[in-house]
Amino acid sequence: MKKLSLLIAIVLVMTSMAHAQTTFGVRAGINFQNINGKSEGKNLENKLKTGINLGVNAEIGVAPDFYFQPGLLFTTKGAKIEGSGDVKVNLSYLEIPMNLVYKPVLGNGNLIAGFGPYMAYGIGGKWKADGGDADVKFGNGDDDDIKPFDMGANLLFGYEFASKLSVQMNAQLGLLNLMPKGDSDNSLKNTGFGISLGYRF
Repeated sequence: MKKLSLLIAIVLVMTSMAHAQTTFGVRAGINFQNINGKSEGKNLENKLKTGINLGVNAEIGVAPDFYFQPGLLFTTKGAKIEGSGDVKVNLSYLEIPMNLVYKPVLGNGNLIAGFGPYMAYGIGGKWKADGGDADVKFGNGDDDDIKPFDMGANLLFGYEFASKLSVQMNAQLGLLNLMPKGDSDNSLKNTGFGISLGYRF
């Protein structure tokens, strides 16, 4: 919970830096997520799982056409594990993207291109199979399933119309090993891409 409080505090500090060029927006979309990694040195062969993302962001002007864009999202991730019995892993996170965005004028609107880090904290999860479901155990101990804290990199590209409605595609690469007590031969990392719609006020 201390890490989650730190994430929220970071967003509050960032938005307190806002000045006359700051705007606020909302965004919602679909994720196509996977959990990649290794088990005993062999690459995992999980499949993509569909999820959602929704949240808010601020856009703070830092130079002509360049903006710092922190946000707070609720996002669902996970994977489909195929084998002796198909299992879905559903993970829910609170996520803070911190992107640098370039928005030059293009036509009647603005091109959107950006990149940056993200931090996330797991707030819930389920293992689902034909025989039922069970809660995912977040933690760093031997009896836990996955570490709650995640961090990685974002890449985004899209277009904002003159109406302030925007469409955006994004890719995400998790950089931390989420397996408790994991190592180079035993690892779990969130990866994925998605598409979303946004509106800037």
